[in-house]
Amino acid sequence: MFRIGIDLGGTKIEALGLDTAGEVMHRARIATPRDYEGSLAAIRELVRDAEREAGQRAHVGIGHPGSLSPATGRLRNANSTWLNGRSFAEDVSRTLDRPTRFANDADCFALSEATDGAGRKGLIVLGVILGTGVGGGIVINGRLLDGAQRIAGEWGHNPLPWMNAAEADSPPCWCGKSGCIETFLSGPGWSARFNKQYGKRLSAQQIALSQSPEAEASRDAYAHQLARALASVINIIDADIIVLGGGVSDTPGLIQRTQARLGEFLFSDVVKTRIVIHHHGASSGVRGAAWLWPAKA
Repeated sequence: MFRIGIDLGGTKIEALGLDTAGEVMHRARIATPRDYEGSLAAIRELVRDAEREAGQRAHVGIGHPGSLSPATGRLRNANSTWLNGRSFAEDVSRTLDRPTRFANDADCFALSEATDGAGRKGLIVLGVILGTGVGGGIVINGRLLDGAQRIAGEWGHNPLPWMNAAEADSPPCWCGKSGCIETFLSGPGWSARFNKQYGKRLSAQQIALSQSPEAEASRDAYAHQLARALASVINIIDADIIVLGGGVSDTPGLIQRTQARLGEFLFSDVVKTRIVIHHHGASSGVRGAAWLWPAKA
């Protein structure tokens, strides 16, 4: 069975064609049009090109920013703001003239890594994005968990657990709340806290690589916060494997530091959950979109 995944990002749209075994048959990228109708047309052309090259019609899965409201079916909370408030799933399915499956980009990352990536041996897999924002997805026995509100895996908008006095003075999150995990563990959030504390002007990537004592202390504090945040999720879903993705996940030593602190916060006398780095990297989103149609669909 031929399947196509489309990863609709803010700056690029990527298309990937996979065969039944998960082997890549087609790949293409284009710049994302900055308007709604242009985005629909771009998706249509990418699918047509992939099918033309493969010589067969495909099942199509779309990874998108934000989430689809179960009340209205319209897209919400997308950083590609021209998509918000639009009947995106309905319009894409009509444009492609076929049933089409949809999930947000973090869910696609989780599904990709759970299907044939770093989490492929796990029964319960939590895919975690640590980047410009903080998001995630949950895959149980190979199936993506959607949820009643279609917000399963949005751990970044829970409050950071077990805050200390310094952390309690947290900036407001774009969602309207304060104390959200995203304001601590996103790249911009980490950078802002570091720069305020030490009077610097460093990006998250620079903090991750700096050999200064301040950066070393900040990396340790970040891992401590990440361990607390992940433990609060594990205490609910008891994941076998947590796969980290996003730019901040590549911080040297982050996984080892976080794994070592996890047991302090789990409601358990043993720690079997493994934290691992992504396998497919930047391709995880588009691969996960394709895997919205499993091999036997």
